[in-house]
Amino acid sequence: MHERLRDYLTELVDRARTVLGDNLVGAYAAGSVGLGAYQPGRSDVDVALVVAGPVDPAAKRALVDRLRHEALPCPARGLELVGYRRDVAASGTAEPGFEVELNTGATMPFRATYDPADRPVADGRFWYALDRSILRQSGLALLGPPAAEVFADPEPAALRRLICTALDWWLTLPAPDGPAPGSEDAVLGACRSLARVRSGTWLSKVDAGRWVLGQGWHADLVGRAIAARHGGPPPTGREARAFQRWVRAEVAGMH
Repeated sequence: MHERLRDYLTELVDRARTVLGDNLVGAYAAGSVGLGAYQPGRSDVDVALVVAGPVDPAAKRALVDRLRHEALPCPARGLELVGYRRDVAASGTAEPGFEVELNTGATMPFRATYDPADRPVADGRFWYALDRSILRQSGLALLGPPAAEVFADPEPAALRRLICTALDWWLTLPAPDGPAPGSEDAVLGACRSLARVRSGTWLSKVDAGRWVLGQGWHADLVGRAIAARHGGPPPTGREARAFQRWVRAEVAGMH
């Protein structure tokens, strides 16, 4: 792990423990850090905190105040932090179920949400169960027991429904006809979804793209999407959307 990132995560956990005390039972690096694909300058820092019981409103706000970028500068694009009760983390629920959510960073819009009911439906409510599934497999314990002992997967059919819902959400976003920055992530994110339901394993976006290439599917498009992560031109928005629709049909058709 990069030294700046390691120091940041150590300080983040120390501050969370100061606010939450004995209620904090675990802290886990998720996303690209957990999957071993952290890319300085491009990746976010994803962290899940696990608490024994509910967090009172004052503690939620204190946690946000102590961890937001202005108080603890994030060395990446931004921090995406979610706190869960341990019973929620272990339930396999498809619901958001969080205690507090914080998005903060130099180039990331600030968001603090203190109740799942306040999460706008248009922003998607499927992220959390998918993130917990990735955490179960690949979460890096910064504090507490191994992630596989804390987090649970949704049932397979529920997981497929969540993935289809996520793809539907992406398909509602604008898609320029020409090369579109970010379309490589749309393609590779769809690759990750397909790899998970076909192989049973969550992969990083690039590794998922390579897995799809290994199956002989959409080689030109996926190859260009991987190359775009390293400075090449991105695919067009139209190509990305067509690929997402194909992946959605593949996932929806599985039983």
